[in-house]
Amino acid sequence: MTEVTQLPRGVRLLARSLVVDRPRDEVFQFFATAENLGVITPPELSFEILTGLPIHMNEGTRIDYRIRLYGIPMTWRTVIDRWDPPFFFQDTQLEGPYRTWIHRHEFHDLGVATRVVDRVWYRLPVLGPLNAMVHPLVRRQLDQIFDYRADAVRQAFDRSSVS
Repeated sequence: MTEVTQLPRGVRLLARSLVVDRPRDEVFQFFATAENLGVITPPELSFEILTGLPIHMNEGTRIDYRIRLYGIPMTWRTVIDRWDPPFFFQDTQLEGPYRTWIHRHEFHDLGVATRVVDRVWYRLPVLGPLNAMVHPLVRRQLDQIFDYRADAVRQAFDRSSVS
C-alpha cells in the first residue's frame, strides 16, 4: 500500500485508527452499507442521504448527501473511486464544501478483530489568507466528527453482539 509522504501545498491529512472486536468481513460490510453513515455521523450535522436507498456500493458509485454545519445546509456528492473489499475503499468529493476531500477507509485483519484506519486528505476552499485562520476551526470540527464516529462504531458493534 502506498503511503503519501509529500502532500501538495494546502492539502492536509487527518489519520485515525480504531480496533473493532469483529472479523474484517463483518466490519467492512458495516462501512460499505451507506445507510450506516447516518449512524456514525454526529446528530448535529443533520446528515441525510439524498441518493435513493439501498445503494449498491462499488467502484463508480456516486452518493449525494446533505449536512447542516452550524445550521447552514450543504450538499455533498462523492464517488467511490477505489474499491477492494474487504481491504479498503476510497471516496472522493465531486461537489461539496472542500476544495479537495479524499477519504480512504482501510480494514486490517487482526484475527478476531479489525483495525479500521481512516485517512482523509482535504483542502479548504479558496479563502486566501483566511485559510490559515479558518483551518484550526475546521480541524477541530473534523476531530470531533471522527471522535464521535469512533464511539458510534464501537457502540454499533456492541449492540449487534447483544442481539
